Amino acid sequence: MDKSSTPHTAQRTLEDTGSGVTLPKRPRGRPPKTSDERDDGNRRQALLSAAAKLFRTQGFDATTTRDIAAAVGMHSGSPFYHFKSKSALLFAVIEEGMRAAIARQSAALQALSSGTSMLLNSELSTPIHHAPEALLAVLVRNHLDILLGPDADFIPVMLYEWRSLNPRQRKQITFIKDEYESVWTPVLLALHAAGRLGCEVKLARLMIFGALNWTAQWYDPRQATQGGASLDDLTTAAIALFLNKDTA
Repeated sequence: MDKSSTPHTAQRTLEDTGSGVTLPKRPRGRPPKTSDERDDGNRRQALLSAAAKLFRTQGFDATTTRDIAAAVGMHSGSPFYHFKSKSALLFAVIEEGMRAAIARQSAALQALSSGTSMLLNSELSTPIHHAPEALLAVLVRNHLDILLGPDADFIPVMLYEWRSLNPRQRKQITFIKDEYESVWTPVLLALHAAGRLGCEVKLARLMIFGALNWTAQWYDPRQATQGGASLDDLTTAAIALFLNKDTA
């Protein structure tokens, strides 16, 4: 999910995947909310979802708070109860997308660890083990689902509207984005050590995210229902492009 950012280093608890690739361990969740907090959170979430869709389809500048309020059946001034400005709403949309992406990535890797993860494409249809090639395939497949699957408006908004954030907001999003990408680095390091990457890890990471993120510009998920490429097909193609053939 790379966007020309400055690197950030943070201390994290690590866990071993069993393949020599060590990934960051996610912290436990927050305490349960009260009923009032859940109701307020539901209205806030509705605004975020509507704003994400409108920002993606119309653009940030062309979307008004009146548009967003109308999309969720609110009065035109109601969004300001939850967000100070349209800019704050944009930041919240992008932050929500990145937080959700981290959670989904963690869940995908957890499914791999429990032995329940399986890619359905013919070339990747056997149960996945903890080899770095398999870890990369899971990361790529999950990233494509975040970009192109159901409820996929949030991350494309970040890609399209990055420049609409102010410097302070960009710095905060960069911190979260670095957390998401940190999981990829040990996998790419292991692949590089095995001779499967054709360039050094930092450049490979930039090129991989650039290629994957660009699919949000040209891929139509309806293709899969019309005999076209599915997300599994895209995953297989991406892995074939990113990795050298295993000569072992």
